[in-house]
Amino acid sequence: MNHAPPHSPPKASDAPSVRVDAVAGLTAAAVVLPKAMAYATVAGLPVSVGLYTALVPMLVYALMGSSRVLSVSSTTTLAILAGTQLAQVAPDGDPARLVSATATLAALVGVVLLAARLLRLGFVANFISTPVLTGFKAGIGLVIVIDQIPKLLGIHIDKQGFFLDVASIVQHLPQTSWLTLALAAATFVVLIGMERLWPHSPAPLVAVGGAIAASWYFGLQGMGVSTVGLIPQGIPRPTWPDLSLVAELAPGAVGIALMSFTETIAAGRAFALASDPPIDANRELVATGCANLGGALLGAMPAGGGTSQTAVVRSAGGRSQKASLFTAGAAMATMLVLAPLLGQLPNATLAAVVIVYSVGLIDPAEFRAIRGVRSMEFRWALVACVGVLVFGTLKGIVVAIIVSMIGLASQTADPRVSVVARKRGTDVLRPLSPDHPDDELFDGLLIVRPEGRLFFMNVQAVRQRLQALVAEHRPKVLALDLSRVPDIEYSALQALIEGEKKMTESGIVVWLVGMNPSVLEVARHAGIDQRLGPERMLFNAREAIAQYQRLYLTPA
Repeated sequence: MNHAPPHSPPKASDAPSVRVDAVAGLTAAAVVLPKAMAYATVAGLPVSVGLYTALVPMLVYALMGSSRVLSVSSTTTLAILAGTQLAQVAPDGDPARLVSATATLAALVGVVLLAARLLRLGFVANFISTPVLTGFKAGIGLVIVIDQIPKLLGIHIDKQGFFLDVASIVQHLPQTSWLTLALAAATFVVLIGMERLWPHSPAPLVAVGGAIAASWYFGLQGMGVSTVGLIPQGIPRPTWPDLSLVAELAPGAVGIALMSFTETIAAGRAFALASDPPIDANRELVATGCANLGGALLGAMPAGGGTSQTAVVRSAGGRSQKASLFTAGAAMATMLVLAPLLGQLPNATLAAVVIVYSVGLIDPAEFRAIRGVRSMEFRWALVACVGVLVFGTLKGIVVAIIVSMIGLASQTADPRVSVVARKRGTDVLRPLSPDHPDDELFDGLLIVRPEGRLFFMNVQAVRQRLQALVAEHRPKVLALDLSRVPDIEYSALQALIEGEKKMTESGIVVWLVGMNPSVLEVARHAGIDQRLGPERMLFNAREAIAQYQRLYLTPA
């Protein structure tokens, strides 16, 4: 018997594929690494933490994730959320406490994601609606921009919340460092100009490299321009979580984990091709959970999939996670070789990078699009945005989820209840509508069709609507068409049973029509089939019409 060799020979296309992924990965590194350092400053952490986050989480996800091109490191949203939480446990910015707190937070995020996988909670990514997420991200974007403006101006303010920070910036404007502002303006010109002329270009690398060169050549630090300062060279020593901080950081870790997973799923799905395997939500929970746990051991901040950096990988021709391996390799090379040079980097340049790549979170066009379709969802988006500005970023997540849940409840609390009529001269049944005034009803027979799941929150509204229709039409038979009801909850079932008894006592016969299998099963468990009998539980509305005509309209 012939046996296949344990390792098949490499295909001719493997080498070109690796070359393409190498180019894509190194191109992405030119964008990811400067942004990762900038996001670390958003969280109030040393820029070296950004490099650690672009190394370990990206490497772990590349080996475990279900997306072929998703690039995983820190993101704007995760940075501001992490910074808010870290500021609560290390308000004085003590370096040693920040290191342990960052490791603890990242580890907790990883644990929450893995626990969610064990509980099969991948569907939780859908808990925040798109309009609410639009508002939440806009709020995050505004918070980040205001947080970075003092660095652009070379001033210092005491952070007290969004609106107070705006007022404080205005008060400190006379103290602006014009040299720092000029450097920031030059960074903006490079970033915005290159992005417009050459989309997905390594503009952050050019801006950061140019700023480091200018800082070294002109001695900007001696002229009052704030720089990053000393960056540790080499691979950091393992960092262990501080168990004493778990209780303080755990609530925030849950919110950060939710946002990390939401962004990861959104980015993975956005850049998946038709030929790619589907994004597996539960596998993504494991991959991002392990990525955060692995990053925690080297002091990385919480990580997740990034949209902009994944766009760079895809536009550069990346085909697989080999691209992320090359990006992680570039991060390691930077830590080993270029760390001393990075210390010359002006903070104003980093602030400009943060603003340019965060302002996209504020999308007025999306707000206008939402308002043009649904004014209620537009109000949800505004509430989510204001919630972040008023209550802060972490509490803003809670506001966003609550608004989403209220929105869901408002949509399901008052389901549509229609009277079914027949198009004259045909066998077509449809809801009675002013658009079809010629549709005919059935003398003595009222067919009513509720739509959607019936449960405790909407059962009273459906009951009141039914009572009003019965009072208006005064039928002999009420046929309740349940063909559009996918499920019925216990409270609604009890209301149905009580309503049928009251209708019977008032002389109105109730028929149940078109029950779905799940609804029929619940009805049988409750004994409704025995109470009504087969003659009052009919297959569809047409059968109900035929039976009514036979029983009530045919002469004896």
